[in-house]
Amino acid sequence: MYHEERSYRRWLDTDLVTFRASVEQSDLQISAERDLSEEAEQALLAVREELEAYLERDPQFERALAPHTPLPGAPQIAVEMAEAGRRCGVGPMAAVAGAVAEYVGRALLREMAGDKLLPNDKLLPNVIVENGGDIFLQTARPRVAAIYAGSSPLTGRVGIRLNRVNEPLGLCTSSGTVGPSLSFGRADAAIILAHSAALADAAASALGNRIQTADDIERGLAFIKHIPGLLGAAVVVGESLGAWGEVELVRVEGG
Repeated sequence: MYHEERSYRRWLDTDLVTFRASVEQSDLQISAERDLSEEAEQALLAVREELEAYLERDPQFERALAPHTPLPGAPQIAVEMAEAGRRCGVGPMAAVAGAVAEYVGRALLREMAGDKLLPNDKLLPNVIVENGGDIFLQTARPRVAAIYAGSSPLTGRVGIRLNRVNEPLGLCTSSGTVGPSLSFGRADAAIILAHSAALADAAASALGNRIQTADDIERGLAFIKHIPGLLGAAVVVGESLGAWGEVELVRVEGG
């Protein structure tokens, strides 16, 4: 888990209330119907404590770079991370940022589901949880997420339109050139869209590992589309961009 000043957060353009939740190294930016900072921090603290307690029992879970079977009685989040890693051929910790974002996001959705303060015209509550470039969201209208790809000239100029509404989504990014996360590739951004943020996170790592140059984009996308449960993918290497599935690329205003 990683904490730094994330400049891309300034690009957020939303009709929701935006706030942050931080516990130790974890730093989430969240948008929802109202300020739920306290509830978000409680959820973040709970999931961190749950994972840290499990890692003490199963230290190999944290170190594994290949699929790893969790111990009997493992918490649900560890089981979901391990399953995501298994599907993608990576270690379970490749799914941790997305899994944490989804855990917190679902906790806030449950909180808002019985919230009498929500506007009457809201069919379902809206929430967007960003954890170091890995996003869990459920919103009542389409959204556009700008692509952050480090020094690539496409950074901030191209976005992904998310057309699915009122259903949970994970939009996660792995990079071999930005940030501290382990990657065996050199993609500026390997991006996955899925219903599960844990799966999207693991798949982004698996995709990014396969990209060394722009020549690898087509092969990487061909590999990733065979993983069950994914909705789409995109890869940025310098000035090159490739996409597959439900990834609608759009020009970002001002980009």
